[in-house]
Amino acid sequence: MRLCEARSELANAAASFVAEVIAGAVNARGFCSLVLAGGNTPRDVYSLLAAAPFREKIRWQDVEVFFGDERCVPPDDPQSNYRMAFQTLLSRVPLKAVHRMEGEAVPQTAAFRYSEILEGVFGKGVPRFDLILLGMGADGHTASLFPETDVLKENTNPVAAVWVPKLGSWRITLTLPVINNARTVAV
Repeated sequence: MRLCEARSELANAAASFVAEVIAGAVNARGFCSLVLAGGNTPRDVYSLLAAAPFREKIRWQDVEVFFGDERCVPPDDPQSNYRMAFQTLLSRVPLKAVHRMEGEAVPQTAAFRYSEILEGVFGKGVPRFDLILLGMGADGHTASLFPETDVLKENTNPVAAVWVPKLGSWRITLTLPVINNARTVAV
């Protein structure tokens, strides 16, 4: 664990860590499967990763990007995790692939489709990502695994649609078995 006193120090430490994990995965397996977090916390990290010196150090063409969760909004909505990631990182580096959760679709359909994408990339069973980036909300939620929601009991499907009563909205999220199976998780 590393404690950082300033937000900029945290962003630099996180960007360095992400670059290190990506390099290790690419060296070991020829590619890196990276799961992005949404919200405000990773914005600075993504901007750093897309700029010098990180942009030039990382073999982006060997990085496949996924998402840990998504709000059920279109990809151009200001609340969209994809939109934030696209503006700060995805549009600025040459990635192998980007697998977006379809927040604009019916939530259960979007979760099913994302599960199919994961199976197409990783095969049957619980996917094993190289790096999952997670934030944490004030209530302790990570991804869209909110306290006291049924999705916390999900152990069959890698992706689920979850109704969040306190927000009055649907989310799509990776489930706990997937997060727990990652090679590396950074919160």
